[in-house]
Amino acid sequence: MKPGATGFKRLVDAFGYSAKGVAAAWRHEAAFRQEMAASALLLPLALWLGENGVERALLAGSWLLVPVVELLNSALEAIVDKASPERHELAGRAKDMGSAAVLLAILLAALVWALVLS
Repeated sequence: MKPGATGFKRLVDAFGYSAKGVAAAWRHEAAFRQEMAASALLLPLALWLGENGVERALLAGSWLLVPVVELLNSALEAIVDKASPERHELAGRAKDMGSAAVLLAILLAALVWALVLS
């Protein structure tokens, strides 16, 4: 953020930084592009298959958690790569944990979809 930015200007700046982050993920992360492609299918499906607002929110929200966690994982990987370009056990562990978080988000979405649609 620019120092001193407040109010509406701060919100506009924050939106711009967020858009740059999404664009960087789209450009550099194949998994994020795949999840966005899945979102194009799953989000309309969630709205159609959910029988009420709660079910629609559970279906859509559980899936949207996946690209959110992917963004955090990608950020973690970028930081680890910058801080420790050589192979290191802790760097590998951090990356593996980020990947595990994405896997858990996917499993959570699958569980929610299975329970809501059963």
